[in-house]
This record gives sequence, C-alpha cells and structure tokens, in this order.
Amino acid sequence: MATTPLSLVSSTCQTLWEIEETFRITKSTLEARPVYVSREDRIGAHFLTCFLALVILRLMQKKVNHRFSTEKILECLNSIACSNEQENLYLFDYRSEISDALGDALGIDFTKKRLRLGEVKNILAAVKK
Repeated sequence: MATTPLSLVSSTCQTLWEIEETFRITKSTLEARPVYVSREDRIGAHFLTCFLALVILRLMQKKVNHRFSTEKILECLNSIACSNEQENLYLFDYRSEISDALGDALGIDFTKKRLRLGEVKNILAAVKK
C-alpha cells in the first residue's frame, strides 16, 4: 500500500482552500450573480468582467502583502470618494490604513485631501500606464 507524503496532502489542502475562497469572493464580495444573457458574446463579456474584477482585487491584495482581506479592500475602495468643493478643486474625504497601504503600493498619494482637476487627471493617466 502506497502512502502519500504529508507535504503533498498539505499543499493539496491549501490549493483547495484557495479555490474555495476564490469562489466565495466572487459570489459574495464581488456580488457576481448569474445574469440572464443568451448571446455567446454577452456571456463571455460577463465572465471576463467578473474574472478581471477578481484578478485586480487579488493583485491589490498581493501588493499589500495580504495584510487585508478582500472584503476590507473592497469596502475601502467603495468608500473612497471626492466631492467638487469649488471650481477646479476636489475634496477627498475618506482615508484609512488600507487606503494608505494601497496608495503606497500603487504609487497614489491619498494623503492629499484637496486636488485640482489637473492633478486628478495626472494621477489617473499615471495609473493607466
């Protein structure tokens, strides 16, 4: 009777756990639900959108060394907002430990509370590169 090495069992369990967590994130955190589309191109587009959202979220989590759960990262991102304080000046009124960590990892300075429109556009252009 052959025995399976403990390291193989352990790595298999870890892999299964990661797969299950990915399904949980997709279903609950990203709220990916079945949509009723029948055309093949729309089914593919929906799948691609869900997959890209998951990949981006996982990359962000990796960039901050897995210090924060995907739920906390998404909650933080959903809280980041700005309002037009006056002409050409925008007020960013949310900041947290997570947003600071993401900013450090991605090269975005969230410590500035007020930015001119040109500065916002420059940040967006730099992030797209």
